[in-house]
Amino acid sequence: MEPMREWAGRMVPLGRSDVDTDQIIPSEWLKRISRTGFGEGLFSEWREDPTFVLNDPRMAGATILVARENFGVGSSREHAVWALTDYGFRVVVSPRFGDIFRQNATKNGLLPVVLDTAIVERLLEASASDPTIVARVDVVSGRFEVPELGLEASFALDPAVRHRFIHGLDDIGISLQHEAEIEAFEARRPSWLPRLEGSASA
Repeated sequence: MEPMREWAGRMVPLGRSDVDTDQIIPSEWLKRISRTGFGEGLFSEWREDPTFVLNDPRMAGATILVARENFGVGSSREHAVWALTDYGFRVVVSPRFGDIFRQNATKNGLLPVVLDTAIVERLLEASASDPTIVARVDVVSGRFEVPELGLEASFALDPAVRHRFIHGLDDIGISLQHEAEIEAFEARRPSWLPRLEGSASA
């Protein structure tokens, strides 16, 4: 995944609460065998409605999704995060996220930002009336700002998650940070035990 120390982008106001993963990416899209192409299925049932926010041409190219509470509840499908990132979103803002969705997001380069309900409502209203407004996210300091609104807020981020984003590390990347220790451990293992392919003593 790509490193993210800060991000700036326009916002899409998804004024809905309790958005579950089946609404984010309907089950018929789960038959794909790759991790790409899911953006086409993002909110596909809602996008059949011409008035749905993603059908508004003014929202094209926006990279920050703003939603009400309990975004990403429901099943544990990682495809929901893949759909959001494939569509172009890098940040999702909500007062509260589904736990599994939040974990999947942080492992796939989608930053979940938790802000107070009052702030989220202000962002929804502002971005709906003026889609050109730009929000800025500082991963290092945990700050969310919208200069045009005079808005500044802090958001909590686990140190390990912050490390992931700053250095662009997925689970494999984190494991490879300990490559020397892994190789040393494999070298000490008895020869009759299974080994990692390519290890020093294989």
